[in-house]
Amino acid sequence: MTPGLLTNDSYHDNDPPLWQRSFFQTLIHLLKGNIGTGLLGLPLAVKNAGLVLGPVSLLIMGVIAVHCMRLLVQCSHYLSAKPSMTYGEVMQYGMENVPWLRRHSHWGRRTVNTFLIITQLGFCCVYFVFLSDNVKQVVEAANATTGNCHANYSNQTAVLIPSFDSRLYMLCFLPFIILLVLIPNLKFLAPFSLLANVAMTASLVFIYYYSLTNITYPINLPKVGHAKDYPLFFGTAIFAFEGIGVVLPLENKMQRPEKFSQVLYLGMGIVTFLYISLGTIGYICFGQHIGGSITLNLPNCWMYQAVKLLYCFGIFITFALQFYVPAEIIIPSVVARLSGRWETAVSLALRILLVIFTCVLAILIPELDLVISLVGSVSSSFLALIFPPILELIAFHSEGVSPLVTAKNVLISVVGFVGFLAGTYIAVEQIIARNSLKHEETLSSFLIQ
Repeated sequence: MTPGLLTNDSYHDNDPPLWQRSFFQTLIHLLKGNIGTGLLGLPLAVKNAGLVLGPVSLLIMGVIAVHCMRLLVQCSHYLSAKPSMTYGEVMQYGMENVPWLRRHSHWGRRTVNTFLIITQLGFCCVYFVFLSDNVKQVVEAANATTGNCHANYSNQTAVLIPSFDSRLYMLCFLPFIILLVLIPNLKFLAPFSLLANVAMTASLVFIYYYSLTNITYPINLPKVGHAKDYPLFFGTAIFAFEGIGVVLPLENKMQRPEKFSQVLYLGMGIVTFLYISLGTIGYICFGQHIGGSITLNLPNCWMYQAVKLLYCFGIFITFALQFYVPAEIIIPSVVARLSGRWETAVSLALRILLVIFTCVLAILIPELDLVISLVGSVSSSFLALIFPPILELIAFHSEGVSPLVTAKNVLISVVGFVGFLAGTYIAVEQIIARNSLKHEETLSSFLIQ
């Protein structure tokens, strides 16, 4: 789930039709906007739900997510108060259709933008943890890395030389990421973004190959997981499916917007297939030992260590693209209140502070699987499941909405809200439990010494 890959479209809002995309280009961008770190965490999500319940739930969530994306597009078309509306603007104009909400319609835009900020900064936190965990694993296993990718039958990367804590790796990445986000124009990152996409695609091919060729039989895995772990599945799954932020920008840039529904259904069909297949195959391959990211389970050989580093490179570049969304919402509103001579300095300072903020959050919660689930539960559930059905009800309020449609929309929003409550509670509970356990282990080792 990397919607930020598309945020550089904002640089072309007033560009001529040269920048409009064909059917195939829009499809590729839709795929790029939905495939990221969330995909790599789905095998653990399937473990939390169960070998049968997990894939079935992913399919259901995929259908609902695509339906909600379609609702957003339909509401945008119906309202059409201005061309190229954002998600927040659609919510604002939708609320203006309801007399008793009209006075507060600006809060609709502000609320959506707030959750977009939370979501995108949450993605950035996930990237810090992902980079530190994977690079740490490569460094610690460097002396034991071999050319034989079949020698390590444990499906675990051997840790032979303990190095620094993963949080210190985050601090090592911090100055480089700060330099990355200070690049003034995303156009300068275009060549690196292309390389990042190629690297991540190649890595996924190798991950699929290894997982498919190393399945052990018989498969004795739980078909249904523990009920208390299902909210963690929900958080991770909705984190992966939260690509709704790229839908309107893509449609606005398409040469033939009337064809966008075909792009949406085809693209999200492919995404859902990838999610279900890798989630299921990865869990079957690595079983109960599956990590927060499937890359952490790849064997200790140079080829698959390179796969981890390639994916890390892709995530590193993607950080700047993800970061662009909250930066463009927060910074302009702040610098608009300042005199011209302070604008550049304050803009750069805010960028640095926002990156440091995401790094601090990642350091406080250095658990990849729980960070993904928490971000998904807290913010992605609102953007992908709760808001779109509500938006349809208020946008078409004046025309009247059938009881069946109302019931369907209320059900989707309630499911999203229950997932938000349960997923957030369980993720926070697990974070506290793991931190307590780590503190106890640290104290015990200190007392023994």
